[in-house]
Amino acid sequence: MKFRATDLPGVVLIEPDVFQDERGFFLETYHLEKYRAGGIREPFIQDNHSRSLAGTLRGLHSQRHYPQGKLVRCVEGEIWDVAVDIQVGSPTFRRWFGAHLTAENFQQLYIPPGYAHGFCVLSPFAQVEYKCTELYHPEDEITLRWDDPDLAIQWPELPTAEPILSRRDREAPTVADILDALPLFRETDGSGR
Repeated sequence: MKFRATDLPGVVLIEPDVFQDERGFFLETYHLEKYRAGGIREPFIQDNHSRSLAGTLRGLHSQRHYPQGKLVRCVEGEIWDVAVDIQVGSPTFRRWFGAHLTAENFQQLYIPPGYAHGFCVLSPFAQVEYKCTELYHPEDEITLRWDDPDLAIQWPELPTAEPILSRRDREAPTVADILDALPLFRETDGSGR
């Protein structure tokens, strides 16, 4: 199992060991001790599963007072998964990292608390599972525009003419619009906490 650090503190791309033969495959999708050794120390307390059609774009989402770390994997199809540092005062504030997660490459992306998360679906549909380090608190949610020019996320070309968005995502503000509502950066041990 490989844990690859990215340019954003605490954001980790994970390449699990996959054992394949004529019967199919086997892999560990989570192992407490191995993930802790790889720098992911928070406990996971909620699992989520979504299925989305081609061209769907979900995000960018976070929580202010109850920030969630997320361990994301695509179990069917292909997505472009994005983490954005939204911690005011962070040296990497407004920087992002993206990765192709597919059912075939088995990779996972860990997004620590203090980051916004979003993804778009590049295949006819995709199923995404993710573990969270905090429960979902709808009253605490922060939603940011997926196409905020200050973030300049380089989304891949979608299989649809326009992204398919929820009303909440379509009407989301930019970072500049809600700067005072974003979480503040605090010094950590380098793991994003």
